[in-house]
Amino acid sequence: MYKLLKQEGRARRGTFRTAHGIVQTPVFMNVGTQGAIKGALSARDLKEIGCQIELSNTYHLHVRPGDALIKEMGGLHRFMNWDGPILTDSGGFQIFSLAQLRKITEEGVRFNSHVDGRHIFMGPEESMRIQANLGSDIAMAFDECVEIPSPRDYVERSCERTYRWLARCKQALAAYNAEEDAVNPGQMLFGINQGAVFHDVRIAHMKKIAELDLPGYAIGGLAVGETHSEMYDTIEAVEEYMPKDRPRYLMGVGTPGNIIEGVARGIDFFDCVMPARNGRHGHLFTWSGIINIKNEKYAKDDLPIDPACSCPVCRSYSRAYLRHLFKAEEMLAMRLAVGHNLFFYNSLMEKIRDSLDRGEFGRFRQEFTEILDKRV
Repeated sequence: MYKLLKQEGRARRGTFRTAHGIVQTPVFMNVGTQGAIKGALSARDLKEIGCQIELSNTYHLHVRPGDALIKEMGGLHRFMNWDGPILTDSGGFQIFSLAQLRKITEEGVRFNSHVDGRHIFMGPEESMRIQANLGSDIAMAFDECVEIPSPRDYVERSCERTYRWLARCKQALAAYNAEEDAVNPGQMLFGINQGAVFHDVRIAHMKKIAELDLPGYAIGGLAVGETHSEMYDTIEAVEEYMPKDRPRYLMGVGTPGNIIEGVARGIDFFDCVMPARNGRHGHLFTWSGIINIKNEKYAKDDLPIDPACSCPVCRSYSRAYLRHLFKAEEMLAMRLAVGHNLFFYNSLMEKIRDSLDRGEFGRFRQEFTEILDKRV
C-alpha cells in the first residue's frame, strides 16, 4: 500500500507496495500496450533504463493473443518475462477512441474490434475478468472517457454510470482474486475520477468513489483536447478531495513539463505514449529541450544525443550515427531513440524524487518546467 514519506507543498514523495515489489513515487509507468514497448525494447531493456512499472492494455491483449491464452501461459509477468509491477488499464479509453461503432448501456459497451471487426461486449465484470487473467498488480476500473467538450448533462449521467460500474468492478475483482487458480491474488483495483472540466462534477464524483475505499485513485479523461491550464485547474480542484493515504494517478499525461506540474499538484503516478512515440519519429528529449535528430545540422555532430545524459545510447553513439540510422530507415534507429527517451523520463522522475528528498523540488520545478518542453 501507499506510504507518504515527505511532502513539499502539494508535491508528495512516497512508496507503494505491490505483489511484485515496492515502487518509489512519483513514478512514470512505461507503456507496453501489447506486452511490449513500441520501439523493440525488451523487459531486460526496461530494467536497464530504470523502469519501475510497466503498463499494458486490457483491450489490446484481449483482442490478441487473448487473455485466456496469457493466463494459460502463467500470466502477463511470465509471458513477457517482466518481474516488476504491472498496471493494466481497463480498455475503456481504447473502446471510446478506437471503436467505430459502439453502443453504451448500463450493462457495458458493445463494439466492433478495430483489428478484425468482430463483435465484442465489455462491461465491468468482463474488464475485471480479463485483467485477473493477465494477473497485473494494479487493475484499472472500467469507465467511460467522455469527450471534451461534452454537454454537462451527459457528463453528469456518465459519471453516475461510471460510479455504478466501479462498484461492480470492486465486487467482481474481489471474487476473481478469491478463486483457487487466481494468477495474482494480490491484484489491486484503482478507481477513476471523471467529469470533463466541470469542477463541481469532478469533486462530487471524487467524493463518491472515495467512499469505496480503494487502494488507489486516478484522474481520467484529461489530455484529450483541453488546454494545459484547464487540465491543471481540474487537477487542483480534484486533488483536495482525493484520499491522502492512497496514490494518485494522472492518466495519459504527458510532457516533462506536464509531469513536473502534476507532481506539484499532488500526483504520484504518470503514464504517456509520448516518449516512445516521439522517439520513433526522431524527436528526442534532452535536459536542454527537445531535438529533432533528423535535422541536417546533426549530420556531422559527434556529440551524444544529450551530453548530460548517462543512458546506454548516449554513452555509445553519436548524433550523427543516430541521424544516419533514421535516414537509412534502419530499425535500430527506433530502438536507440526510444531507449534514450524512456531513460530520460525515468531519470526525470528520479531527479524529481531526489529534489523532494532534499526539500528542493520548488527550485527544480522553476529550473526545468519550461525548458524541457521547448524545441531546440
